[in-house]
Amino acid sequence: MTKDALLSVEDLKTYFFTNLGTVKAVDGASFSVKSGEALGLAGESGCGKSVTCLSIIGLVPKPAGRIVGGKVVFEGEDLLTKNEKEMRHWRGKEISMILQDPLMSLNPVHTIGDQVAEAFRLDKIKRGVKQRVIDILGSVKIPSAAERISSFPFQFSGGMRQRTVAAIAIARSPKLLIADEPTTSLDVTIQAQFLNLLKEIQQKNNMALILVSHDLSILAGICDRVAIMYAGRIVESGLVKRVYENPGHPYTQALMQAIPKLGQKKSRLFQIEGEPPNMARLPTGCYFHPRCYRVMDICRIEYPPMLEMGADDCVACWLMKQG
Repeated sequence: MTKDALLSVEDLKTYFFTNLGTVKAVDGASFSVKSGEALGLAGESGCGKSVTCLSIIGLVPKPAGRIVGGKVVFEGEDLLTKNEKEMRHWRGKEISMILQDPLMSLNPVHTIGDQVAEAFRLDKIKRGVKQRVIDILGSVKIPSAAERISSFPFQFSGGMRQRTVAAIAIARSPKLLIADEPTTSLDVTIQAQFLNLLKEIQQKNNMALILVSHDLSILAGICDRVAIMYAGRIVESGLVKRVYENPGHPYTQALMQAIPKLGQKKSRLFQIEGEPPNMARLPTGCYFHPRCYRVMDICRIEYPPMLEMGADDCVACWLMKQG
């Protein structure tokens, strides 16, 4: 892990204990984020991205979900050792999160103004709250913010609801903002506008950002570094330019090949053969080996160690060790 990291996630393990078995949603994930840095977390649906983010802020769904191992070190403090009361200091104030569906994040019976104002009331601010709400809504480019504070969520478009959620997330000036696929419900044009706004907010406030997405093109335009996740583990991480131009892990290579390229005509897009593993019955060895076109005997027996390829680059693959 990086020594000067704001957040270091070390060997995080989050399991769900069900009647059908133990689902290892996150099974030893490790990564770090520096102050002011944007990290992209990518991978197929079901690989553990969202559960990783929920684990960071201690909101794993209970009673089935439980963090069973690892560390989440934020500014030198292991958040996994904090109780629920102590975590209230960290959530919102130090680490904030934007969830996938803005409509589900907002209370339909309260006005937009009241819901944004709640963030300021948590800091026991009593005077000038209305103006603060107007200012923060204006900062996320809500038009006519002074008039819209009395509106309800259903009166806002999807893009405006997502901007409102972003306003709530940054209201208490967190040092780390986690955005879990924040553009899922938006069309392409509004998606681009929101991503530009997100980058602008991050740079203006010098926040660290973890942007979760299965869309690698989105991460390329926003992030400094990217971490590729597969079956609950980080299989490769590094600077965006290096990972996109010279991916080391076969899974990352396959993801890059699956991206359509302008000017190239193909009868069929590239696809990764097979299916992601059952998280309750993970294969032995490297979890990707049943789908890997470069599989070796050792891949079926032992999970590869994470090998450092440079200051900010690492890959978990036996091919790297051999090379």
